[in-house]
Amino acid sequence: MIYLKNEEITYKFGKKLGNLLGANDVVTLNGDLGAGKTTMTKAIAKSLGIEDSITSPTFTIVQEYEDGRLPLYHFDVYRIADPEEMYYIGFDEYLAKGGVVIIEWAQIIRDVLPNERLDIELHYSEDGGRVAILTAYGERYENIIEELIKDEDFRN
Repeated sequence: MIYLKNEEITYKFGKKLGNLLGANDVVTLNGDLGAGKTTMTKAIAKSLGIEDSITSPTFTIVQEYEDGRLPLYHFDVYRIADPEEMYYIGFDEYLAKGGVVIIEWAQIIRDVLPNERLDIELHYSEDGGRVAILTAYGERYENIIEELIKDEDFRN
């Protein structure tokens, strides 16, 4: 569990995470509206060298950003009614394109998520900050978590 005391620290966390990500990495972001999912995505994009304005792709399902050191494929699956819909939009192809895949509201498509990934749950804390619960699926993501928790800014 990581404590993110404000938006600035959430952004710093996202940038550090982005610097650790590589080709075909998958990060899922779950949490209530306003919990920081899009802020986290913006920071990851910045660390990848993407200068485009990052917005939540709620109405288009996926936004593609190809101008960084790695492409970023940003999914918002809030409006997906059936996880099988992901196959119709080419989800498998995005997972293999050599970019970073970020999926907001990923719990909706849990059944079609790749076996190896980093899940991040963002929750409000009583003092207005956020708590991030990180779950690694695969050794690569365990190593990423180990690097992230070394930073003193992400502790109480």
